[in-house]
Amino acid sequence: MSEQYSQQRRKSREWGWAAFRPGLLPTAVVLLLLPALVALGFWQLARAAEKRELLAQHAALQVAAPVSLDSLENGTPQSYQRVRLQGFFDAGHSLLLDNRIRNGQAGVELLQPFYDQGSGLWVLLNRGWLAWPDRRVAPAFDTPDGALELVASIYVPLGGGFLQRPQREANSWPLLITEVKPALLWQQLGRGGLPYEARLQPGPAALQADWPVVAMSPDKHLGYAVQWFALAVALVGLFIYLGMHNAREIRHATSHRPA
Repeated sequence: MSEQYSQQRRKSREWGWAAFRPGLLPTAVVLLLLPALVALGFWQLARAAEKRELLAQHAALQVAAPVSLDSLENGTPQSYQRVRLQGFFDAGHSLLLDNRIRNGQAGVELLQPFYDQGSGLWVLLNRGWLAWPDRRVAPAFDTPDGALELVASIYVPLGGGFLQRPQREANSWPLLITEVKPALLWQQLGRGGLPYEARLQPGPAALQADWPVVAMSPDKHLGYAVQWFALAVALVGLFIYLGMHNAREIRHATSHRPA
């Protein structure tokens, strides 16, 4: 009885293998691609959760009262933390953040040092976007004179940002830059300042101040996650179909082989 059972199990295993013959190359491709597709799907889900958290944080901070600048001097502020400023601009050391696009139009963002009299600190204040249609002519801008009371939000870039060298000589202001780290500017100017960019909110002295909170919405990340998971399912389905199809072809060839 046991010998008969063993023979039945052996035949079942042989029949199962004969019913699924995907081949070596398709198996290797699936083993390589499937983990990558699943990992990309979960990575997009994580990015969606991160963006939702960032949007919720931004919404909460926008209704909170702005804080003084000196309260941020010894700590790491939250991104989009609103600050209250009272002081004046340094128009002589302006920075032009290049390659900023709005509605398909090329332009720059204007960043200028702002001295906060309450804290005695400098902050690099981004006043917003302005068009630069002709690269042969420097973009024109005005800087308000005298003392100002402003509200701005601290911007902490994801990943910490990357600094590139100015594209003009250091004595040729305004400097055209690609990305900026404020600490380098304060070191160059010999000033004590906050090592974070602050983005001016709409109001006095602001240009076109309409920065998106996130470059890609959580829903778009979810859409990409669904696409990666769908590709993984399609890959598995194709692998199963190919294995069964090859097995049928082998059985068909064997049954027609001359005795």
